[in-house]
Amino acid sequence: MSQSQYSLLSKERTIAGEGFNRWLVPPAALAIHLCIGMAYGFSVFWLPLSKAIGLDKPVACAKEMGIFEELFATNCDWKVSTLGLMYTLFFIFLGCSAALFGGWLERAGPRKAGFVSALCWCGGLVISALGVYVHQAWLLWVGGGVIGGIGLGLGYISPVSTLIKWFPDKRGMATGMAIMGFGGGAMIGAPLADWLMRHFATPTSVGVWETFLCMAAIYFVFMMAGAFGYRVPASGWKPAGWTPPASQGSNAMITSRHVHLSKAWKTPQFWLIWSVLVLNVSAGIGILGMASPLLQEVFAGKLLGLNIAFNDLTAAQKTQIATIAAGFTGLLSLFNIGGRFFWATCSDYIGRKGTYFIFFVLGAILYASIPSTAQSGSQGLFVLFFCIILSMYGGGFSTVPAYLADMFGSQMVGAIHGRLLTAWATAGILGPVLITYIRESKLAAGVAKADVYNETMYILAGMLVLGFICNLLVRPVKDSVFMTDEELAAERKLAHDRVTASSTDAAGVAVAGTPTSPVLVMFAWLAVGIPMLIGISITLQKAVILFK
Repeated sequence: MSQSQYSLLSKERTIAGEGFNRWLVPPAALAIHLCIGMAYGFSVFWLPLSKAIGLDKPVACAKEMGIFEELFATNCDWKVSTLGLMYTLFFIFLGCSAALFGGWLERAGPRKAGFVSALCWCGGLVISALGVYVHQAWLLWVGGGVIGGIGLGLGYISPVSTLIKWFPDKRGMATGMAIMGFGGGAMIGAPLADWLMRHFATPTSVGVWETFLCMAAIYFVFMMAGAFGYRVPASGWKPAGWTPPASQGSNAMITSRHVHLSKAWKTPQFWLIWSVLVLNVSAGIGILGMASPLLQEVFAGKLLGLNIAFNDLTAAQKTQIATIAAGFTGLLSLFNIGGRFFWATCSDYIGRKGTYFIFFVLGAILYASIPSTAQSGSQGLFVLFFCIILSMYGGGFSTVPAYLADMFGSQMVGAIHGRLLTAWATAGILGPVLITYIRESKLAAGVAKADVYNETMYILAGMLVLGFICNLLVRPVKDSVFMTDEELAAERKLAHDRVTASSTDAAGVAVAGTPTSPVLVMFAWLAVGIPMLIGISITLQKAVILFK
């Protein structure tokens, strides 16, 4: 027996026995995704950090000070734009690490990847806390942005391949459950961070570095529980009574064979699906980032029952509609989260290609209808349209891993998914830049704020039409691209796959051949379910303001 087989983190020690309950794996994935999903909520720290020195109000840096000098300055506060680059770094390094380490993950296993993810994400928070304490912005960038971003990438893709192998009969639903957690991380983490900052705030501190340390400790416990909760099925395992669909007729888009990463990313199918994800996400992510000002500028005084343009509102009225817009943003977040589970589950019944057809056709119609809806003053329809659009934005993320597994097989789907996530990084730049550029150019041309988004909606509708065409062109992979039986056997050997499971759990708990306790399954789901319900409750309370 090799030394690696004695390691708690080795893949061999995570192979489950016959009695293992596969429903323990989704909460393990959720435990990690709910923690790293806080990346979406980091804007809650920007304003407190922008007055870390001044406390009551920001202490401005000298006008002649460049951004490089600002990174090392200790006598003035950081600009929100400087802090916001940390958010950009999150998703750049998420995409890069997922693409670079996807192949390693398939061979090292989800437990080791989850473990490293916890070290990077929580370690990044600790380094960020140090950066706040000594007032060095570069430590925030390196700790949170770079190291934390690597943790995001590894944590995001760690459960994908495992869940698809555990749920070959419900691929969409399984990945939807986990990726739903990433969307919901901020829903839980942002209120927690706000409470902790208020708790730790003193006359000499805004409470951010203490909050970073506290959240790092909480997240580390949850992420470690998730990492050590991962199990992988033995090669050839399938659910009792389930028969794999034949790769013909209506199931031609679902293969029972496998494509190696080195060939998968060179196929036209990969790049078509890459384009599908870029176009779907670009349309949604731009709106998500501009949701609050969009609602305020389009409806302005109508949100208060007054026929007043945005520029004519008083400061007090602008504060009122900002509160209403915050409820709108919260509502969109709920649909983003719910859409990840709903649409991915639907894809198990109508197919991945069919699901994306709905995204593009319905999305294009809704985007094209929004200008006339806004002009008619129908706030209810306006909100409903955007809620549906954001549900499909989230659904695009959760459906694509199953789409890849259908096309390229499950053996290396985690690595292929990691490579595909470069589409997310691309969309994260394209969508917001497109919407911001058009908005600024229209305002500069003297267009009323209520009308600056009309052209944007038509452009986004056009992008979804392009996505429809890309999705239409997706065809089954050629036979020559699939691994031969010998190549598959060699890859499974490199990945430490086994036909039979080991007899003991990595932590010494006897699970192989022993039925999993229903109490353990219930406890695992409660551990992730209760925080999610609390987050949903808080978000709904904020969203209710929109309808008052």
